[in-house]
Amino acid sequence: MGDVALQQCALPGCEVMIEQVPGKPARRYCSAAHRAAGRRLRGGDDESDYGAEDEAVLSSDGAGSGVTVGAVARANSNGESGAARKASPRPQPPAKPVPRPPAARPTAHTPAPPASSPTPVSAPRPADPAHPARPGQSARPAHPAPPAPPPVRPQPPASTPRPTQQPAAYQAPTPQHPQHPYYPVSAPGYGQQEWGAPGGQPRMATAADLTDETIVRPRAERPTTGWRGAVYMASGGRMNPGVSEVEAARNVLLRRVRRHLPGAHQIAVSSLKGGVGKTTVSAVLGLTLAEHRGDRVVAVDANPDAGTLADRLTGEIGVTVRQMLDNIDEIDSLTAVSHYTSLAGRLQVLASEQDPAMSEAFNRQEYEQICAVLARFYNIIITDSGTGLVHSAMEGTLALADSLVVVGAPTVDGSSRASKTLDWLVAHGYAEQVADAVVVLCCDRVSPEIDRERVRAHFLGRTRAVVEIPYDPHLATGGRLDLGAMRDETRYAFLELGALIADEFSA
Repeated sequence: MGDVALQQCALPGCEVMIEQVPGKPARRYCSAAHRAAGRRLRGGDDESDYGAEDEAVLSSDGAGSGVTVGAVARANSNGESGAARKASPRPQPPAKPVPRPPAARPTAHTPAPPASSPTPVSAPRPADPAHPARPGQSARPAHPAPPAPPPVRPQPPASTPRPTQQPAAYQAPTPQHPQHPYYPVSAPGYGQQEWGAPGGQPRMATAADLTDETIVRPRAERPTTGWRGAVYMASGGRMNPGVSEVEAARNVLLRRVRRHLPGAHQIAVSSLKGGVGKTTVSAVLGLTLAEHRGDRVVAVDANPDAGTLADRLTGEIGVTVRQMLDNIDEIDSLTAVSHYTSLAGRLQVLASEQDPAMSEAFNRQEYEQICAVLARFYNIIITDSGTGLVHSAMEGTLALADSLVVVGAPTVDGSSRASKTLDWLVAHGYAEQVADAVVVLCCDRVSPEIDRERVRAHFLGRTRAVVEIPYDPHLATGGRLDLGAMRDETRYAFLELGALIADEFSA
């Protein structure tokens, strides 16, 4: 028979003595309830008490339980305990201890538990004379002091429920709408919204909201010139390298040229000196505006001395402005006006009288009558005024003009005559028109001895803008004008001139 050792239950406050049989796993608690209570004091995650001890505690009952209290334990230490050892199964090897996971630290909202007082350890009792030590066994006290329990980890009191963190209430995400007057946008205050309508009142959506700018996704511009346009066309539009800087600038000019025009707009092209390109500028400007705009454009030859505007555009001079004046009271529609005009592309041309024998002076009153009829059916009226400024028709041209174009050249005589034209206009009460005028320098005759930058700076100080028309062999021939036959630089210069004129449409 092996020796039986007694050990007090490890639960603080329990005085039950537990028999420890050699060869069997050591038991620390007298019952499963005390074992569970001990686990709670150590954090609820100690697995070292499971295994053979559970089986021993659950299978023990009555006298064979091996649990005694006080003197009863000493009385049963020689008899019944031996019978219990005989009936006990073969000792099993102790279960391997399971690593204890670290206990969760108290969170910020969990109250700290009160400090537990250390468990008092009872003093060893004197040896019982009735039970002397057996041979080969050292004397030991009948009631050895139980080992000190392991340090208890701080836990909240059992009676105090552990507060649980409630999940945050679900908040629906705020829809992200573009900054549009009809979409609500977040206001500075929480939970408040501010609508785009004045006064914070919601506005009802209308059909005006569905426009190209609001519902169509941005699209890359399609190149039309150079290698970029070739790649785009060869790939069937699948490869878009984008437009070049020159083409992008041209697209900007096109948008300016196509600016909305609320009513009829009259443009006067004048010069004090002949032979500087006044008729050429009038014709090409008319072709450019008619080509890139969707409204009606007409060019009028107001030169009383057999002007050449129709010769440069259409070559049809059979019907002139004089015949239109003879029947002006009968004109009541665009069809009736078209009987006296010719067509160059999309530009309507009204020629001047070419026969010197039938020519009569074209005075201010007649010019105003022509312009009154044309303004009813055309949006843009370009007037090629005659050479000089003192004739009667020129007075009517300047009086009705919304935009003024003064033509000159980067030469000594061309630039000086253009500047004298501005002097004459200022002296006769047209200072406001001069400030808004555009000076065009036709560079078909250039010389390296002329300081062109100084000439340009001179006119920029007196007018709104200056445009230089580069030399073009097609313009230098003096024949029929065609936009497709001109160089790209020439077309770009006239497109810039048209954009500058169109900037005044809204004014």
